[in-house]
Amino acid sequence: MQAAVYGEYHLPATSGAARLVELKLEEIVMVGSFLVMAAATLLQQPSCDALKTLSLPHATITSAEFVAAGSAAPGRGGRGGPGAPLPAHCRVAATLTPSADSHIEMELWLPTENWNGKFLALGNGGWAGTISLDAMAPALRRGYATASNDTGHK
Repeated sequence: MQAAVYGEYHLPATSGAARLVELKLEEIVMVGSFLVMAAATLLQQPSCDALKTLSLPHATITSAEFVAAGSAAPGRGGRGGPGAPLPAHCRVAATLTPSADSHIEMELWLPTENWNGKFLALGNGGWAGTISLDAMAPALRRGYATASNDTGHK
C-alpha cells in the first residue's frame, strides 16, 4: 500500500475504513473548534461567559471565561520557564463527542484585542493526550485565535 497524503503529512496507508474514521474524527475536531470560534467572534469581550450557553452538536462548552491581560500562561512554561504574560483573551474549554464512545477535550483561546484575523490549530504529537497549552501561549501573543485538543487520549 502507498502512503496517503493529508495536508502536509504523509501518513502510512491503512485500510480504507480505518483511514476514513481517522479523517472524519480530525475533521469533526477541527469543525468543532471553528464553530466555537465563529460563535465567539460574534460576542464582545464581556460576553465571553455567554459562550457557556452555546448549544453545538457533538460539543459541550465546559468553561468560558475572560482572562485579563498580564496573566501567566497555564502549563509548564516550556524549556525557558514561564513565558511572557498573556494578552487579554476569552478562554473556552469544551468536550467534543463526535461518536458515542468519544470524549475529546479541547481549549480555544480568542484574543479580545489585536486579533490578526487568523486561527492556528495546534497538534500534540500523535496520541500524546494533552492540550498543548505551552504552544498556544506564543500563538495568542502573536494575535492568533488558537486551539488544541487531547485527541481523546488521556
